[in-house]
Formats: sequence, structure tokens, C-alpha cells
Amino acid sequence: MLAKLNYIEDYACRLLLGLFVVLLFVQVVLRVTLGIGMAWIEELARYAFVWFVFLGAAHAAHLGAHNRLQTHIKMMPRSIANTLLLLVDLIWVGFCLVLAYKSLDLIGLLLEFPYDSPALGWSLAYVYFVFPIAFVLMALRVLQVQYLRLVKGIEPGDVEQQEVNKITEGSSHLSDAPSSTKTGD
Repeated sequence: MLAKLNYIEDYACRLLLGLFVVLLFVQVVLRVTLGIGMAWIEELARYAFVWFVFLGAAHAAHLGAHNRLQTHIKMMPRSIANTLLLLVDLIWVGFCLVLAYKSLDLIGLLLEFPYDSPALGWSLAYVYFVFPIAFVLMALRVLQVQYLRLVKGIEPGDVEQQEVNKITEGSSHLSDAPSSTKTGD
């Protein structure tokens, strides 16, 4: 099931980013060549980008790719470092769940007092559904990474370093799963 979720997250982010880029390209071409712009293109591009950013944040949490200050963590004994990372991640999970809950309040208000987007005429309640989806997903992904780290002994790999290695080694094969390494004390 997690493999399917990984697949859906990955390709949803790719699709949304691609849609965003294509829409903006079309808008620029229309403005430069014909001197016209279409409001619905800009609005749809904006919504695609917002959905991309929030789903991408959840996907980055699953990859362990969110920025952290790791220097001080690496200098600590493994047990203290794991405890500190668990504490910080539990705070993060709590924050995500509070934001998901509060976003449901906002969506409820938008369903009660509808507000439609100006160009597309879409209810913003449906556009804002990305917030509870992404924050719950992010909370689950943070817990998943902690489970893998503490129970299974699998450390998420350094995503940036993995990509640099692919480029420097001339590998054009992109894997669907992040590389992981076993931890040892």
C-alpha cells in the first residue's frame, strides 16, 4: 500500500508541476504573440502550483528530504540523536495535525458560505482540500520515517547526495524508491 502511495504522490507532483509549467508557457506565448492573456490559465496554474507545493512537502517528508541541521545531530551519541529527532518529529506531527484540523474548519466555512474563484468559478472549498490532505499525509510520512529509523534500523538516504552521485556516475536511471542505508551503533 505504501508503494502505491509513493507512486501516487510522485506522479501527482510530476503532473502538477508539468501542468503548471505548460500553463505558464502557454500564457507567456499568448501574451507575447497575440497580446492577450487568459485569466483562467493563470488561476489554474496558481492552483496547480499550490497543490504541487503541499503534496511535494508530504513527498519530501517520506524521502527524509526536508532541511535539518544535521551537524550537531551527527556529533551526538546515536541514542541521544534518535531521541532528539523523535521529539522534534513528534512536534512536527502535532503541528501538521493541528493545521489539518484548522484547515477543515476553513473548508467548512467555505462550504457554508461559498466563495468561488473569479476566473474558473470553482468553489475554493475544493481547492483548499489540499491542506488537510497534505498535512495528514505529511504527518503519516514523518511517522513512517521515524518507524523505519527506530524500529527497522533504516536511515533515509541523503536525497541530494544521491542525485549528485547519479549525475557524476553518469547514471540516467531514476529509481522510484529512495535509497536507504542500515544504521549501526
